[in-house]
Amino acid sequence: MDPAPVDVVVIGAGQAGLSAAYHLRRRGFVPLDRADGAEQTFVVLDANARPGGAWQHRWASLRMATVNGIHELPGFAVPPADPAAASRDILPAYFAEYEERFALDVVRPVSVRSVRRADDDPAGRLLVETDRGTWATRFVINATGTWTRPFWPRYPGQERFRGRQLHVADYTSADEFRGERVVIVGAGVSGVQLLDEISHVADTFWVTRREPEWIEDDFDIPARVAAIAGVEDRVRRGLPPGSVISVTGMHWTPWARAAQARGVLVRHPMFSAIEEDGVRMPDGTFEPADAILWATGFRPALDHLAPLHLRTPEGGFRVANGRSLDEPRLFLIGYGPSQSTVGANRAGRDAVRAIVGEGKVLEAA
Repeated sequence: MDPAPVDVVVIGAGQAGLSAAYHLRRRGFVPLDRADGAEQTFVVLDANARPGGAWQHRWASLRMATVNGIHELPGFAVPPADPAAASRDILPAYFAEYEERFALDVVRPVSVRSVRRADDDPAGRLLVETDRGTWATRFVINATGTWTRPFWPRYPGQERFRGRQLHVADYTSADEFRGERVVIVGAGVSGVQLLDEISHVADTFWVTRREPEWIEDDFDIPARVAAIAGVEDRVRRGLPPGSVISVTGMHWTPWARAAQARGVLVRHPMFSAIEEDGVRMPDGTFEPADAILWATGFRPALDHLAPLHLRTPEGGFRVANGRSLDEPRLFLIGYGPSQSTVGANRAGRDAVRAIVGEGKVLEAA
């Protein structure tokens, strides 16, 4: 089949993708299946079978009280919900209502296999190839996030461990570790939160690569601006965005305070090797373990962009203001400084604004 022509393809229907789709609608773009031939069109492709982005995959104990204030989509607030309700129950329903309210017509499930140039014309089309056909588009707004690419560090002996190893992405609840000894790896927000949670039912042993440097000050607006500026500089130069902690530092959270109060917020240096029944520490001592939980973050899910040959030798993408510096037809939102939910909302708006501006320039010419 010939590629279906469309003006904009949005890849991903999480926070960033839905924000972009909302702003496309506001600017007069129409979902491809509703267009009459004269209108500017877009299509949103999502790999999930249901609405909800990464929220539908989060663990059950992540409550609305924990995520309140950072997940609003533009134009429609989250309906009131019990603070004790699981976010994975409330927010996917909200996303589904959002898609219907603004008639975004998300196509799912769709696995995007590649994005490539149709030809050598820098003003030509990009081909978005999927398991459900190919779209030929003027612009791609990539909003694939990180949830599908959990990062697993490699350590000697990892394959010999007889217990269970899992990543935060696989975590369900603390009950699965009841009565066990669990090594928790990582100093991020998720690692500390799950340390606090699991330590109620299991013996925990927390390890990090570096000694945490706790910041007493609030993560206020000046601190956020400085952090975002640092990430913006990195991605502009083509460097990987870096971990959240490397940018924000270790701020005290309710979980960290609770774990500290119960005496379980005890950091140990990173082990040097993994053995059949535990981990070997740098000083030669052995720590037994039934399970190892890797709270080691995620990487951007961008492998489908490989045919564009945009990855730098340092492993990143050169991006400024959410737009690829090496392929102007491509926008990367939810990447780098726009990885937060608030940042993703703004990045979606800014990407659409740039696309509309480009269209006006072409019309004037």
